[in-house]
Amino acid sequence: MPELPEVETIVRELKKEVLNRTFLDIWTDNPKMVKRSSFDNFKKQIKGRKIKDVRRRAKNILFYLSGDKIMLVHLKMTGHFLLGKWKREKESWTPLSKGQIAKDPMNRFLHLIFWLDNGEMMALSDLRKFAKAEFWGQEELENSKYFRTLGPEPLEKTFTYDSFKEALSNKRGRIKSVLMDQTVIAGIGNIYSDEILFYSKIHPMKSVQDLSEKEKKKLYSAIIKVLTLGVKLRGESFSDYRRTLGQKGDYDKVRKVYRRTGEECPSCGGKIERIKIGGRSAHFCSKCQKL
Repeated sequence: MPELPEVETIVRELKKEVLNRTFLDIWTDNPKMVKRSSFDNFKKQIKGRKIKDVRRRAKNILFYLSGDKIMLVHLKMTGHFLLGKWKREKESWTPLSKGQIAKDPMNRFLHLIFWLDNGEMMALSDLRKFAKAEFWGQEELENSKYFRTLGPEPLEKTFTYDSFKEALSNKRGRIKSVLMDQTVIAGIGNIYSDEILFYSKIHPMKSVQDLSEKEKKKLYSAIIKVLTLGVKLRGESFSDYRRTLGQKGDYDKVRKVYRRTGEECPSCGGKIERIKIGGRSAHFCSKCQKL
């Protein structure tokens, strides 16, 4: 699933290309991707609106539109946005450019396409078709229960060590699961929680209430370090995430433990292990990350 670095990369790249563009038309072969209304109503509401801004909140992409409206897109497990031009041939869309979008098979699962007023197209490619799009009033969304319960943004200046400790206060459970809880800290998922815990030298099974002050400080620093690096390298593309022109992100070049089961630990030479915590995989080095 795209996490904070991947979603932030997409938002920054979209922002460079689609600001002040107007939606002319929309196509889908999977109307169920649209939530809160029918696809026809969604299309009617979106057409003719200008894109005033593109932002991220947690793992959500927010298109701020004219008329104080927002289109929210959550990429879920396998979604990513692409920018380019395509033509419809039989039952599939063929890219007109010969760049990375055309070369990489992960960019061919187009299920939601937006035509823009500059002749370009913005397409949502989603292998598993779990991504969702919603139309909201700006004030309605910003005051919604979902947004009000989201945790702090870990790369904002307001995310201080004190606010981090406050976010962890009164929490129970394994630290791996707590890091992925979007009501605690926004944007962290399976990939970066593993990486953060490795940099912190904290075992993923460790209980939050058992963390020492020293461990909390290490964890806080690791969150900022890992996510900042993830954004700088434009995300992790070992699976299906791609950037807006179809390229891969570069975080895979520095990935330490996630999905490296059986490989050597880059710190001590031990073996990377994998366990299940709350139905999710956790990858770690038991020598470096003692329980």
